[in-house]
Amino acid sequence: MRLYAIGDLHLSGAENKTMDRFGQQWHNHWQLIKENWVALVNEDDSVLIPGDISWALRFEDAANDIKDISTLPGKKILLRGNHDYWWSSYRKVQDLMTESMFALQNNSIIVGDTAICGTRGWLCPNEKTFTLDDKKIYERELLRLKLSLDSIKGKEYDKVVVMLHYPPFNDSLEDSGFTEILKSYDIKQVVYAHLHGFRQKEKYNFERDGITYNLVSCDSLNFVPKLISE
Repeated sequence: MRLYAIGDLHLSGAENKTMDRFGQQWHNHWQLIKENWVALVNEDDSVLIPGDISWALRFEDAANDIKDISTLPGKKILLRGNHDYWWSSYRKVQDLMTESMFALQNNSIIVGDTAICGTRGWLCPNEKTFTLDDKKIYERELLRLKLSLDSIKGKEYDKVVVMLHYPPFNDSLEDSGFTEILKSYDIKQVVYAHLHGFRQKEKYNFERDGITYNLVSCDSLNFVPKLISE
């Protein structure tokens, strides 16, 4: 089994909201992702989708986007992003999941020999725009990451991959509560999205303290799912 990741799909939902306004590279981007996905991913592989899945504002309006994702090969593991306003209730999201899909929220899943854990994350302290309201959400997301990691206790796996939507550090790549948790749980592999642009690739893909950090927003990957492990 191989593990891939690609985030920030930004499907149009019922909003009919294309990404073309953000540059020519986004033209027909979902069709390009699907073609690359089908060329790479087999049915026994898994694909992490760390947030910003659909522009839909309501749960009902995201259904077609989720259905479209469900037709692609492999196990799809979805995480909420900051633009996934339709993701209001975990129970409702579960109702949309097919046998080949899993929604990650305060829980975990074992695929092959790999445990997948994670949470949305949030802005980190010392970010220019970080406020007291951000601090509350940030601290809640730290707890949710611990809940997810603790949920694999007693299960059989060889390695752990953590999936976040936000990067676990600020613009200066300073350590945060997220990175301290990752180190304390001896995590070796992290994927996240949220940041756009191919130029982000060099800054946000690196190894530190024995942890490999992978930026997998789709435009930073040229719309090709990234192989994380095999």
